[in-house]
Amino acid sequence: MFTSSPKVLVTGGTGYIGSHTVVALLEAGYDVYVVDNLSNSNIEVLNGIEQITGKRPIFENIDCTDYVAMDKFFTKHEGIKAVIHFAAK
Repeated sequence: MFTSSPKVLVTGGTGYIGSHTVVALLEAGYDVYVVDNLSNSNIEVLNGIEQITGKRPIFENIDCTDYVAMDKFFTKHEGIKAVIHFAAK
């Protein structure tokens, strides 16, 4: 029987604490989604995450205060079971 890994969204996932959390979640077997507007971080962080874990999280450049974009995100990526919120602004 096929079962998928639990899906977790990490807001601010390219920041310092967020990226370390993303690494831990990927290593624990979760499917990780990252939403970040890159105001306090850099897209290159995703390369480092991939280099460490061998996996690249799904990334969307979205500001969490953009409710329309967040609604579209959750419609597009159904089945997210948890959100860990590190977005700072």
